[in-house]
This record gives sequence, C-alpha cells and structure tokens, in this order.
Amino acid sequence: MNLPNKITLLRIALIPVFMIFAFPYPEFMQSISFPGLSFLVKYSDLIALILFVVAASTDAVDGHIARKYNLVTDFGKFLDPIADKLLVTAALLALMCVDKVYAWATMIILIREFIVTGLRLVAGTKGIVIAAGQLGKLKTVFQTAALSVLLAAPVFPAGGEKIVYIIGDILMGIAVLLTIVSGVEYIYKNRKVILESK
Repeated sequence: MNLPNKITLLRIALIPVFMIFAFPYPEFMQSISFPGLSFLVKYSDLIALILFVVAASTDAVDGHIARKYNLVTDFGKFLDPIADKLLVTAALLALMCVDKVYAWATMIILIREFIVTGLRLVAGTKGIVIAAGQLGKLKTVFQTAALSVLLAAPVFPAGGEKIVYIIGDILMGIAVLLTIVSGVEYIYKNRKVILESK
C-alpha cells in the first residue's frame, strides 16, 4: 500500500477519535471527578476542531502526493471519497446534536452522498472507477470550510461566537447548493451506468 492510501486510512482512523470529542458528553460525566476527564470535557470543542482540521487536511496531502509522484490508484480513487464522506457525516451529526446545523441541510448532503456512493458501487461491479469531478471537489471544500467554522464557533467568546455561526451558516448554504448541483451533474454524467444496470 502506497503513502497516499496510508494517509487516507489515517483520516478514517481519526474519525472515531474526533467523534469522541465532537459529540456532546452525557451530563453525568461532567460531574465525575476523574483525573483528566474534566480537562477533556472543558476543551472538547477545541480538541474536536483540531482533529477535524487535521483529518480534513490529509485529503489535500494525500491527493498532492499521489499526483506529484504518480501514485494514483483505483483503490485510492475509491477510498478517498469514502473517507471524506465519513468525516463530513460525523461532523454534521455532531453539530446536529447541539442544534448548530439545520437538519434539512444535513439530509440534503447525506442523500447526495448515499446516491453517489451507490452509483460508485454499481460502477465498481462493472470494473468502472468513477473519480470525483471538479464541482464535487469544490463542494467538499465548502463543506469542510463550513464545518470547520461551525466547529470553531464555541471556541470563541460569546460575542464573537454569534458572528462565527453566521459565517458558518453562509458557507453551509453555499455547500448545500454545490451539493445539489454536483449531485445532479454526477448522475447525469454517469447515467449510462444507471441505465445499463436495469
């Protein structure tokens, strides 16, 4: 297994660690006197933000290395988008748990990802590997930016927090729009795979 694919696997491995800090802790945990636990609860938002940014950054790193050193593989083309989807889904669910992202935005994003993943699986049975398009990559950039900003908001003081949430909502709105457009484009460009599977 080459380096870019190992980096992608690292991104997947970071997701459950991110979830430990991103999802709200049960109330009873906040009253438990255990060495280190109060620190983790107090700084969970900051730790979750750092883990998300690190995990998301590996997407650019593995892609750059794969292209620069000609290490692009079918496995990497398949695994990389899956890793992105898992990370985005984890962040969306975490933010939904604290009412910081709209449920309809989450559903639109997840529905699109399920459809695209299903299409990829069908194509895979025919020996076809479908790489992400430019609109899909732009969608990922805005999704990552929106989620990063929304995850960062609790780290700011009360006054700044509201402004950061507004910026995050605007970015999320753009991300949702790109999600819809890129999803339609993806289905249209690969319609032959769908028609041939009937």
